[in-house]
Amino acid sequence: MRSKFIRSSIVAGMAAILGLVAPQLGARADDTAAIWDSVRTDLFGTRDVADGAGKVMLEAPYRAEDASTVPLTVRLPAGFAKDVKSLTLVIDKNPSPVVASFTYGDAAGTGERVLATRVRIDQYSNVRAIAETNDGKLFMTMKFVKASGGCSAPAGKDPEEAAKTMGKMKVMTAFKDPDNATAQEAQVMIRHPNSSGMQMDQLTGLYIPTHFVDKVAVKTGGKTVFTMTGGISISENPNFRFTYQGNPSDVMSVEAEDSKGNVFKGNSTPSQS
Repeated sequence: MRSKFIRSSIVAGMAAILGLVAPQLGARADDTAAIWDSVRTDLFGTRDVADGAGKVMLEAPYRAEDASTVPLTVRLPAGFAKDVKSLTLVIDKNPSPVVASFTYGDAAGTGERVLATRVRIDQYSNVRAIAETNDGKLFMTMKFVKASGGCSAPAGKDPEEAAKTMGKMKVMTAFKDPDNATAQEAQVMIRHPNSSGMQMDQLTGLYIPTHFVDKVAVKTGGKTVFTMTGGISISENPNFRFTYQGNPSDVMSVEAEDSKGNVFKGNSTPSQS
Protein backbone atom coordinates (compact mmCIF):
# COMPACT_ATOMS: atom_id res chain seq x y z
CA MET A 1 0.00 0.00 0.00
CA ARG A 2 2.89 2.40 0.75
CA SER A 3 4.12 2.00 -2.84
CA LYS A 4 0.66 2.94 -4.08
CA PHE A 5 0.80 6.16 -2.08
CA ILE A 6 4.16 7.00 -3.66
CA ARG A 7 3.05 6.13 -7.18
CA SER A 8 -0.15 8.16 -6.81
CA SER A 9 1.90 11.21 -5.81
CA ILE A 10 4.19 10.75 -8.79
CA VAL A 11 1.43 10.42 -11.36
CA ALA A 12 -0.33 13.49 -9.97
CA GLY A 13 2.86 15.50 -10.18
CA MET A 14 3.49 14.32 -13.73
CA ALA A 15 -0.03 15.35 -14.75
CA ALA A 16 0.56 18.87 -13.45
CA ILE A 17 3.99 19.15 -15.07
CA LEU A 18 2.71 18.02 -18.45
CA GLY A 19 0.00 20.65 -18.37
CA LEU A 20 -2.80 18.14 -18.08
CA VAL A 21 -4.19 20.06 -15.13
CA ALA A 22 -5.42 23.64 -15.46
CA PRO A 23 -3.98 26.03 -12.83
CA GLN A 24 -7.19 27.85 -11.86
CA LEU A 25 -8.05 27.32 -8.20
CA GLY A 26 -11.78 27.60 -8.77
CA ALA A 27 -12.01 24.99 -11.52
CA ARG A 28 -13.78 21.75 -10.70
CA ALA A 29 -14.32 18.61 -12.74
CA ASP A 30 -12.47 19.34 -15.99
CA ASP A 31 -9.06 20.14 -14.53
CA THR A 32 -9.09 17.30 -12.01
CA ALA A 33 -10.08 14.57 -14.45
CA ALA A 34 -6.49 13.75 -15.43
CA ILE A 35 -5.31 13.54 -11.81
CA TRP A 36 -8.26 11.43 -10.68
CA ASP A 37 -7.92 9.08 -13.65
CA SER A 38 -4.24 8.53 -12.76
CA VAL A 39 -4.90 7.99 -9.06
CA ARG A 40 -7.88 5.71 -9.74
CA THR A 41 -5.86 3.59 -12.16
CA ASP A 42 -2.97 3.35 -9.71
CA LEU A 43 -5.21 2.32 -6.82
CA PHE A 44 -7.87 0.23 -8.55
CA GLY A 45 -6.66 -0.54 -12.06
CA THR A 46 -9.51 -0.86 -14.54
CA ARG A 47 -12.14 -1.75 -11.95
CA ASP A 48 -15.42 0.13 -12.07
CA VAL A 49 -16.04 2.75 -9.37
CA ALA A 50 -19.80 3.04 -8.84
CA ASP A 51 -21.84 5.95 -7.49
CA GLY A 52 -21.92 5.67 -3.71
CA ALA A 53 -25.17 7.60 -3.19
CA GLY A 54 -27.05 6.09 -0.25
CA LYS A 55 -24.06 3.93 0.66
CA VAL A 56 -21.14 6.30 1.34
CA MET A 57 -22.00 9.60 3.01
CA LEU A 58 -19.17 12.14 3.06
CA GLU A 59 -19.44 15.25 5.24
CA ALA A 60 -17.03 18.09 4.42
CA PRO A 61 -17.30 21.89 4.53
CA TYR A 62 -17.88 23.62 1.22
CA ARG A 63 -15.51 26.38 2.36
CA ALA A 64 -12.98 25.40 5.01
CA GLU A 65 -12.18 27.71 7.90
CA ASP A 66 -8.63 26.38 8.14
CA ALA A 67 -7.11 24.56 5.16
CA SER A 68 -4.62 22.76 7.40
CA THR A 69 -7.31 21.14 9.57
CA VAL A 70 -10.33 20.42 7.39
CA PRO A 71 -12.80 18.06 9.10
CA LEU A 72 -14.04 15.05 7.13
CA THR A 73 -16.60 12.50 8.28
CA VAL A 74 -17.63 9.35 6.42
CA ARG A 75 -20.79 7.46 7.35
CA LEU A 76 -21.67 3.99 6.09
CA PRO A 77 -25.19 2.75 6.89
CA ALA A 78 -25.41 -0.58 8.72
CA GLY A 79 -26.84 -2.58 5.85
CA PHE A 80 -23.92 -1.59 3.65
CA ALA A 81 -21.14 -1.20 6.24
CA LYS A 82 -21.18 -4.85 7.29
CA ASP A 83 -19.84 -5.78 3.86
CA VAL A 84 -17.20 -3.03 3.61
CA LYS A 85 -13.58 -4.14 4.00
CA SER A 86 -11.78 -0.85 3.34
CA LEU A 87 -12.22 2.89 2.95
CA THR A 88 -9.90 5.21 1.01
CA LEU A 89 -9.84 9.01 1.17
CA VAL A 90 -8.51 11.03 -1.78
CA ILE A 91 -7.95 14.77 -2.28
CA ASP A 92 -7.44 15.22 -6.02
CA LYS A 93 -5.22 18.31 -6.02
CA ASN A 94 -3.03 17.59 -3.03
CA PRO A 95 0.66 16.89 -3.76
CA SER A 96 -0.02 13.40 -2.42
CA PRO A 97 -3.67 12.80 -3.40
CA VAL A 98 -4.23 9.62 -1.39
CA VAL A 99 -4.91 10.77 2.16
CA ALA A 100 -5.25 7.36 3.79
CA SER A 101 -6.67 3.88 3.39
CA PHE A 102 -8.44 2.19 6.30
CA THR A 103 -8.78 -1.59 6.33
CA TYR A 104 -11.50 -2.81 8.68
CA GLY A 105 -11.29 -5.77 11.05
CA ASP A 106 -13.82 -7.84 12.98
CA ALA A 107 -14.25 -5.19 15.70
CA ALA A 108 -15.42 -2.60 13.16
CA GLY A 109 -18.85 -4.07 13.77
CA THR A 110 -22.01 -4.70 11.80
CA GLY A 111 -23.85 -1.49 12.69
CA GLU A 112 -23.51 1.98 11.18
CA ARG A 113 -19.85 2.75 10.60
CA VAL A 114 -18.56 6.29 11.16
CA LEU A 115 -15.02 7.58 10.67
CA ALA A 116 -13.94 11.19 11.15
CA THR A 117 -10.53 12.83 10.80
CA ARG A 118 -8.85 16.12 9.86
CA VAL A 119 -6.91 16.73 6.66
CA ARG A 120 -4.80 19.29 4.82
CA ILE A 121 -6.11 20.65 1.50
CA ASP A 122 -3.60 22.40 -0.75
CA GLN A 123 -6.03 24.06 -3.19
CA TYR A 124 -9.68 24.00 -4.22
CA SER A 125 -10.31 20.33 -4.85
CA ASN A 126 -12.66 17.40 -5.06
CA VAL A 127 -12.48 15.17 -1.99
CA ARG A 128 -13.44 11.52 -2.42
CA ALA A 129 -14.38 8.64 -0.14
CA ILE A 130 -14.21 5.21 -1.78
CA ALA A 131 -15.51 2.10 0.00
CA GLU A 132 -14.53 -1.38 -1.14
CA THR A 133 -16.80 -4.30 -0.27
CA ASN A 134 -15.77 -7.87 0.46
CA ASP A 135 -16.75 -8.93 -3.06
CA GLY A 136 -14.39 -6.33 -4.57
CA LYS A 137 -16.95 -3.71 -5.60
CA LEU A 138 -16.10 -0.01 -5.25
CA PHE A 139 -18.48 2.81 -4.32
CA MET A 140 -17.52 6.48 -4.25
CA THR A 141 -18.93 9.77 -3.00
CA MET A 142 -17.34 13.14 -3.78
CA LYS A 143 -17.46 16.65 -2.31
CA PHE A 144 -15.89 19.86 -3.60
CA VAL A 145 -14.06 21.83 -0.91
CA LYS A 146 -12.80 25.40 -1.17
CA ALA A 147 -9.52 25.52 0.74
CA SER A 148 -5.96 26.45 -0.15
CA GLY A 149 -2.50 26.45 1.41
CA GLY A 150 -3.13 23.65 3.87
CA CYS A 151 -0.10 21.56 2.95
CA SER A 152 2.35 24.44 3.35
CA ALA A 153 0.72 26.08 6.39
CA PRO A 154 3.20 26.57 9.28
CA ALA A 155 3.13 24.00 12.05
CA GLY A 156 1.28 24.93 15.21
CA LYS A 157 4.39 24.38 17.37
CA ASP A 158 8.09 25.00 17.07
CA PRO A 159 9.74 21.76 15.80
CA GLU A 160 11.82 21.40 18.97
CA GLU A 161 8.77 21.80 21.18
CA ALA A 162 6.75 19.39 19.05
CA ALA A 163 9.51 16.78 19.33
CA LYS A 164 9.19 16.74 23.13
CA THR A 165 5.63 15.39 23.02
CA MET A 166 5.81 13.47 19.75
CA GLY A 167 4.11 10.09 19.95
CA LYS A 168 2.04 10.78 23.04
CA MET A 169 -1.49 9.44 22.64
CA LYS A 170 -4.91 9.89 24.10
CA VAL A 171 -7.27 6.97 23.52
CA MET A 172 -10.82 7.59 24.65
CA THR A 173 -13.88 5.37 24.53
CA ALA A 174 -17.34 6.91 24.91
CA PHE A 175 -20.17 4.44 25.06
CA LYS A 176 -23.44 5.57 23.54
CA ASP A 177 -25.22 2.52 24.91
CA PRO A 178 -23.43 0.21 27.41
CA ASP A 179 -25.92 -2.57 26.61
CA ASN A 180 -25.40 -2.37 22.84
CA ALA A 181 -21.93 -3.50 21.75
CA THR A 182 -22.57 -2.33 18.19
CA ALA A 183 -23.07 1.28 19.26
CA GLN A 184 -19.71 2.25 20.73
CA GLU A 185 -17.56 5.23 19.83
CA ALA A 186 -13.87 5.98 20.33
CA GLN A 187 -11.33 8.67 19.59
CA VAL A 188 -7.57 8.42 19.08
CA MET A 189 -5.35 11.51 19.22
CA ILE A 190 -1.64 11.29 18.42
CA ARG A 191 0.88 14.06 19.06
CA HIS A 192 2.93 14.33 15.89
CA PRO A 193 3.96 17.23 13.60
CA ASN A 194 3.00 15.23 10.49
CA SER A 195 5.33 17.44 8.46
CA SER A 196 4.31 17.59 4.82
CA GLY A 197 7.70 18.59 3.40
CA MET A 198 6.16 21.83 2.10
CA GLN A 199 6.36 23.80 5.34
CA MET A 200 9.14 26.30 5.96
CA ASP A 201 11.06 26.63 9.20
CA GLN A 202 10.46 30.26 10.15
CA LEU A 203 13.87 30.54 11.81
CA THR A 204 16.13 28.92 9.21
CA GLY A 205 14.09 29.58 6.07
CA LEU A 206 14.59 25.94 5.09
CA TYR A 207 11.84 23.45 4.30
CA ILE A 208 11.08 21.00 7.08
CA PRO A 209 11.61 17.39 5.86
CA THR A 210 8.60 15.10 5.57
CA HIS A 211 7.87 13.26 8.80
CA PHE A 212 4.41 11.84 9.31
CA VAL A 213 2.40 9.04 10.85
CA ASP A 214 1.96 6.48 8.09
CA LYS A 215 0.58 3.48 9.97
CA VAL A 216 -2.02 3.09 12.72
CA ALA A 217 -3.52 -0.12 14.12
CA VAL A 218 -6.46 -0.03 16.54
CA LYS A 219 -7.60 -3.09 18.51
CA THR A 220 -10.10 -3.85 21.24
CA GLY A 221 -10.50 -7.17 23.02
CA GLY A 222 -7.73 -8.57 20.85
CA LYS A 223 -9.71 -7.86 17.67
CA THR A 224 -8.83 -5.29 15.03
CA VAL A 225 -11.07 -2.25 14.56
CA PHE A 226 -9.01 -0.93 11.66
CA THR A 227 -5.51 -0.51 10.32
CA MET A 228 -4.55 2.67 8.47
CA THR A 229 -1.90 3.53 5.91
CA GLY A 230 -1.63 7.31 5.59
CA GLY A 231 0.34 10.13 4.00
CA ILE A 232 1.17 13.81 4.32
CA SER A 233 -2.43 14.98 3.85
CA ILE A 234 -3.45 14.04 7.39
CA SER A 235 -3.29 17.09 9.64
CA GLU A 236 -0.77 17.80 12.36
CA ASN A 237 -1.55 15.79 15.51
CA PRO A 238 -3.62 13.07 13.77
CA ASN A 239 -7.10 12.68 15.20
CA PHE A 240 -9.51 9.83 14.46
CA ARG A 241 -13.04 9.43 15.79
CA PHE A 242 -14.86 6.22 14.91
CA THR A 243 -17.51 3.68 15.81
CA TYR A 244 -16.70 0.09 16.68
CA GLN A 245 -18.19 -3.06 18.17
CA GLY A 246 -16.81 -4.29 21.46
CA ASN A 247 -17.17 -4.92 25.16
CA PRO A 248 -17.13 -1.67 27.16
CA SER A 249 -14.81 -3.26 29.72
CA ASP A 250 -12.11 -4.06 27.15
CA VAL A 251 -9.06 -1.83 26.85
CA MET A 252 -8.52 -0.33 23.41
CA SER A 253 -4.91 -0.49 22.24
CA VAL A 254 -3.32 1.63 19.51
CA GLU A 255 0.03 1.24 17.78
CA ALA A 256 1.29 3.87 15.36
CA GLU A 257 4.42 4.13 13.23
CA ASP A 258 5.81 7.15 11.46
CA SER A 259 7.80 7.56 8.25
CA LYS A 260 11.09 7.47 10.17
CA GLY A 261 10.27 4.12 11.73
CA ASN A 262 9.39 5.43 15.19
CA VAL A 263 6.75 3.30 16.91
CA PHE A 264 4.27 4.72 19.42
CA LYS A 265 1.75 2.89 21.59
CA GLY A 266 -1.26 3.93 23.66
CA ASN A 267 -4.25 2.45 25.49
CA SER A 268 -7.56 3.55 26.86
CA THR A 269 -7.76 3.53 30.64
CA PRO A 270 -10.17 1.48 32.77
CA SER A 271 -11.84 4.69 33.98
CA GLN A 272 -12.93 5.39 30.40
CA SER A 273 -14.64 2.01 29.99
